[in-house]
Amino acid sequence: MERAELARLLGVFRSQVSDLAYSSDAVVIEERDPARFQAAFAAAVAGSGPVFLADPDWGAAERDQFQKLVVQHPTSKLQPSTSKEGPMAAREKSEMGEPEFGARMEGRSQDDARGESHSKIQNPNSKIELGWLCIPTGGSSGRLKLARHDQDTLLAAAWGFAGHFGVPRVNAVGVLPLHHVSGLMAWLRCALTGGEYVAGDWREIEAGALPAFPRTDDGWFLSLVPTQLQRLLARPAAVAWLRAFRAVLVGGGPAWPALVEAGARAELPLAFTYGATETAAAAMALRPEEFRAGGRGCGRALPHATVTSAADGAIAIQALSLFRGYWPDLREAGPWASGDRGYVDAAGSLHVRGRSDALIITGGEKVEPGEVEAALRATGEFADVAVVGVPDPEWGRVVVACYPETGGVGAPRPHGPDSEPDWARVAAGLVGLAAWKRPKRFVALVVWPRDAAGKIDREELARVAGEKDCRPAARSG
Repeated sequence: MERAELARLLGVFRSQVSDLAYSSDAVVIEERDPARFQAAFAAAVAGSGPVFLADPDWGAAERDQFQKLVVQHPTSKLQPSTSKEGPMAAREKSEMGEPEFGARMEGRSQDDARGESHSKIQNPNSKIELGWLCIPTGGSSGRLKLARHDQDTLLAAAWGFAGHFGVPRVNAVGVLPLHHVSGLMAWLRCALTGGEYVAGDWREIEAGALPAFPRTDDGWFLSLVPTQLQRLLARPAAVAWLRAFRAVLVGGGPAWPALVEAGARAELPLAFTYGATETAAAAMALRPEEFRAGGRGCGRALPHATVTSAADGAIAIQALSLFRGYWPDLREAGPWASGDRGYVDAAGSLHVRGRSDALIITGGEKVEPGEVEAALRATGEFADVAVVGVPDPEWGRVVVACYPETGGVGAPRPHGPDSEPDWARVAAGLVGLAAWKRPKRFVALVVWPRDAAGKIDREELARVAGEKDCRPAARSG
């Protein structure tokens, strides 16, 4: 697929806003409004320069990192990993069929463009063909990186998604920001398969204004992060709305067991996914019918991907949708090590334990923060929680649980805005964990450190937690 073909498919969006036009220059897209983002993106794709997506909510530090990356000159040498020849190309042809690009998206209902464009042109006269789309990601270091994609990686991701769920066209309601890979791919899957896309507003949905979507034979998809699912499960009208989707994709972070089982009890068509900015969103997905039948985890790899878990749990991905490298570089050939750890169950479904770089070693014992966080969330006593290892002279590191202080990160306290967690209930919920896995301290924080991609910066969180007054953990079991 040529970049010009992607531009043709997106042409309907470009025509919606007349003041955006780009040629061969590099473009930075920073748009909060979905209609303006779509128009700016379509116009930029029609050019020949690199395209950089920016988060409108970035602070000064993130913007400084971003600007320093944007002005760098890209690597132009083609690495072997960018070739479509070999086993993956054969798999693409044999399992995924031939793509169709004839369908155009006509008659879409889009909000009128509002406000002025924040998108801009930089690096005049720069031209690039491979990995021209740069999507922000925090990476394992916590610093901003720009994963390089292009029309071929985007097409492979959309094509594999449609094949995995058995639909010729993908229709979606989008509630995640379009500058984020999950929100972007929710839209582009529709654009690349000739499906329908409805832009939703999460704040309105959370308040009870649930967008309507027409019934189709292909059904509709919705992408959520676990916290969004948790909030919708608390409202019967929202639960009924969720049941009308072909699949409600849940990704962007680990879903805790209590949330998974609540979704099962509500008979929702949940599809838990695993992917990253580097894979153009989902590389694995548990189909709703598998979830209803008792399946758990993130399911199997999509047709365009191969995902493996090594003996030590390290997860690696080889896929046609793999990024070309981090701007300004191109990556070497071979699978991409995600930095996550997990295992594959007897049904072939991947279960992610957590980040390799988040593993806590305390007194010689290993602790997966995700396991402890899941146990704490299951108590119902925390609006949110993060577990980190804090340096300790006796144990090397001790397990510390951080949670939002009143008026902090914006999530309501389970028992009211001024309530403290029921510590007896918390202790009881941790009984099933080995003693060394249970938090030794609890820290309430007003502001949680986050990286440029909006994810918790665990290294900085551990530093802040180590300097705060802590509540000693109650003995449990």
